Amino acid sequence: MYDYDLVIVGGGLVGGSLACALSRAPLKVALIEAVPPRSDQQPSYDERVIALSLGSRRIFDAMGVWPEIEPEAEPICDIHVSDRGHCGFSRLSHREEGVDALGYVAPARAMGQAIYSALRYAPNVEVFCPAQLHGYQVSAAGVDLDLETEDARLSLHAKLLVAADGGDSAVRRGLSLKSEERAYGHDAVITTVTPDRPRRGWAFERFSDSGPLAMLPMTRGRYSVVWTCRESETAEILGLSDAAFLQRLQARFGYRLGRLGEVAPRRAYPLKLLLTRDAVQERLVLIGNAAHTLHPVAGQGFNLGLRDVAALAEVLVESAARGGDVGAASVLADYQKWRRRDQVGTARLTDTLARLFVLPWWPVRVGRNLGMLGLDLIPAVRHGVAERFMGLSGPLPRLARGLSLEGRHV
Repeated sequence: MYDYDLVIVGGGLVGGSLACALSRAPLKVALIEAVPPRSDQQPSYDERVIALSLGSRRIFDAMGVWPEIEPEAEPICDIHVSDRGHCGFSRLSHREEGVDALGYVAPARAMGQAIYSALRYAPNVEVFCPAQLHGYQVSAAGVDLDLETEDARLSLHAKLLVAADGGDSAVRRGLSLKSEERAYGHDAVITTVTPDRPRRGWAFERFSDSGPLAMLPMTRGRYSVVWTCRESETAEILGLSDAAFLQRLQARFGYRLGRLGEVAPRRAYPLKLLLTRDAVQERLVLIGNAAHTLHPVAGQGFNLGLRDVAALAEVLVESAARGGDVGAASVLADYQKWRRRDQVGTARLTDTLARLFVLPWWPVRVGRNLGMLGLDLIPAVRHGVAERFMGLSGPLPRLARGLSLEGRHV
């Protein structure tokens, strides 16, 4: 029997970040991941990128991994939001907020490599990868887990089980939890293009009758495209020739970046809302997409999960500093109280945006365009929106303020 303070199931970016955040804590941590990381993975033209809020950058900075990510991260300095075919638009600027950047666009590969590089030198973190969790039993004394690695079948015991195993979480499926779940009937088509007039630091979110179209700046003048379309349109869009796809994308986005070219292979992902009503159970907590899967509008999903990491790491470190039980109900209640409002509020915000901007009724169109124009004209409102999307609103964990986990949160 292997004993740990906590076991993290899911070694992706959220689970790996939690292990990394706890790598200097007086806690014994196990990280279980089924898929081995591709340490030899090289940059590619069309690699998957993630929009990071300023708050997420500060979390990575406080964890000590940002210096390795930064060379491959492109800053988002200005954001232009518009409604296709209508007059409504709004802009957010880093200058107005007094920050170097509102956020960043970074390759998932670079983030994963930075996290696992840090974990290699963490004496208190043991990584089981590749490994498969076959089952677990929760009792008042802790959690017993049945684990299979390439070499052996192992039994683990922990005071706390953290599920960070993604939107299709096996841990969540094994629980009888009430969740709000709804398919949007839309897919996100993902690709990369290179415009002939790139605008460094500018990100674009353009709403249309089929959903938002995001253009996110990448290094070397590239842009990541996140095109929301109806499920009935997906096969056609994926089946277009590169030239026909670029022509359709150009017509939908316009010429703010000049002519679009060099399109990468396209991939499509179904979109849904999942919000688990009670992500905290006896000696168990769900974080990241295992607890909440959001529409990609405004790029909030991963950032919300990283705030889960920062808050959970802080309450666990404080409990350990007091000599307490990190899986105790009171510790998890502190985490739940801290995170519930942000989780529900962000899910409601992205859900409202996703549904509001596809409604064809003219009163709704007029209202949302007036709302965007008002946002562009009223600095105080604009600042509140920017603060929210930078991940800097509400009570922030120490990591989200760029501070180490030493000391107490206030």
